[in-house]
Amino acid sequence: MFEKILIANRGEIACRIIRTARRMGIKTVAVFSDADANARHVRLADEAVHIGPAPARDSYLAIENIIAAAKRTDAQAIHPGYGFLSENEAFCRACAEAGIVFIGPPVEAIRAMGSKSEAKKLMEAAGVPLTPGYHGDDQSPERLLKEADAIGYPVLIKAAAGGGGKGMRRVDTREDFLAELASCQREALSAFGDAHVLIERYVVRPRHVEVQVFGDTHGTCVHLFERDCSVQRRHQKVLEEAPAPGLTGKRRGEMGRAALEAARAIKYVGAGTVEFILAPDGAFYFMEMNTRLQVEHPVTEMITGLDLVEWQLRVAAGEPLPLKQDQLAFRGHALEARIYAEDPSKGFLPSIGKLLFLSMPADGAHVRVDAGVDEGDVISPHYDPMIAKLIVWDETREKALSRMRAALADFQIAGVASNIGFLSRLVACGAFAQANLDTALIERESAVLFPPEAPPPDEVFFLAALTQILGEQGVKGCGRHDGWRLNGAFSRAMAFRCGEFENTVEATYLVEIYRFALGKRSVSARGRLTGKMIAAEFDGQHVQAVVVAACGALNIFLDGAAHKLEKLDPLDVAAEGGSGHGGLLAPMPGRIITLLVEPGEKVEKGAPLLILEAMKMEHKLTAPATGAVRAFYCVIDDQVAEGAELIDFEPETI
Repeated sequence: MFEKILIANRGEIACRIIRTARRMGIKTVAVFSDADANARHVRLADEAVHIGPAPARDSYLAIENIIAAAKRTDAQAIHPGYGFLSENEAFCRACAEAGIVFIGPPVEAIRAMGSKSEAKKLMEAAGVPLTPGYHGDDQSPERLLKEADAIGYPVLIKAAAGGGGKGMRRVDTREDFLAELASCQREALSAFGDAHVLIERYVVRPRHVEVQVFGDTHGTCVHLFERDCSVQRRHQKVLEEAPAPGLTGKRRGEMGRAALEAARAIKYVGAGTVEFILAPDGAFYFMEMNTRLQVEHPVTEMITGLDLVEWQLRVAAGEPLPLKQDQLAFRGHALEARIYAEDPSKGFLPSIGKLLFLSMPADGAHVRVDAGVDEGDVISPHYDPMIAKLIVWDETREKALSRMRAALADFQIAGVASNIGFLSRLVACGAFAQANLDTALIERESAVLFPPEAPPPDEVFFLAALTQILGEQGVKGCGRHDGWRLNGAFSRAMAFRCGEFENTVEATYLVEIYRFALGKRSVSARGRLTGKMIAAEFDGQHVQAVVVAACGALNIFLDGAAHKLEKLDPLDVAAEGGSGHGGLLAPMPGRIITLLVEPGEKVEKGAPLLILEAMKMEHKLTAPATGAVRAFYCVIDDQVAEGAELIDFEPETI
């Protein structure tokens, strides 16, 4: 077994690999960019080596820098994690040339599966069922449009070298094809350095079911059952589970055998995933093979009781697989939710900034958290905004769902936006609870998952007022703050905004108690503030919450929901009037890809105005109302900062 390995990755997967290596007595070397100098994976590893500036192409994708770091630290092997160089043929070859073991498949397997087009040809020869489509070399827009017409709409455009939903678009009509093709090719070129795409029939209401496979250098190959990864947004997985709900034993066996045929066809070694599209009629089709460990591997670990990273290390060291196929079994049900710094209400726009508060559920037999950050760390614009993976297990899917709902309620974040509220609605919605799954579930259930903003409970505003009063009492040297007055009670108004809702709490200071009035409701209030915990009593009803003050706002976590309140000055009256023009700002740092309208052009609300590339994805900036674009303050290829004014937009006056 290896004595020391280098991990050519960052974030939660690097931390995950370190955990297993430490248990096995293997020393670890982390690598880091300028942006990650104080990152969690750097703090956890035994050693750490700087490999370049923040952009991934100059650090985590710089093969020569990583090989040099491995040589410098005498690492015997490199674990690539997932993403970055994990499926890079040149990196695998560079490791071999440097005499360093690549903890992954042989270069021939990566080459075979590296192009989705070539992979389809190999799978067809191996008898693995394929989705009808075009996988050819002629990449002219005219030829691709012709093939899409022949396949019939809807079709799916996919980057041949892609993954993670990048360079992938569903196209429903011929009129939309060329524009979506151009967008896919740009995104594919940016993310993978290859604009080659393939066209496939889009299976309506498909499920995404993948099979975990493992091969060793002794000719043994097994599968570790399947995962359902149907719940996706932007073709990126949001929730995963194992086993796949509703799959019969017969179908499970067929998919497992097909996955093994795919792995054996390329003499596969190590951990891999064979991904299938499962149609409503039960037919399944090969989609792609990922020649690496997957983000969602923990659900397989939870139902099998195995450590897949340990298996990777043992196989890479030349050991045989620990178990044969007939020795493998699964028990219970596991779910994984990806916790991201993003705003689902704004099209899942990534959120960057400092994690001012981070409280996660405790690990145990039923709950596991794979985190890549700690409180105080920064979500940067340079990399994927994943905070952690929340994994739960129980005897049945229903019990696991209950575990997930409770665990999400215990996950609290302040400082950046998060998808926790969205995930809570998702696991509670009827379609998911009843396993009515397909890759369009989020769009299909949008009314439930993206409800209109509802006013917070009165208790949230009462807690904000009580927190402010109790906090003032705790300030030393500021005089008396308990409201005592020689000639009677003292009253004050405290105004707060939560989203689009504003409320003013009228607080009257009495002896050892307060009277809060909000609209027509009035309650007696008292409480105790201990650190970030507040224990309150409103008209005899006991309420406990977590309150985090950050950047002039109060983040209140109550009954599994998060509320961010701004403190307002009730005497401050905003100025009225103005020109009516509005500057549209960059939601995050990025590069301007395309300007979609001409200055002076009138547009409808929601019309796309420009495309900004950030975090390896394209984001459309749309018109906030019907109006006119007066001017652009940017040009194509401009690098813009968060908050930069990009467009002078004039809403239409009525």
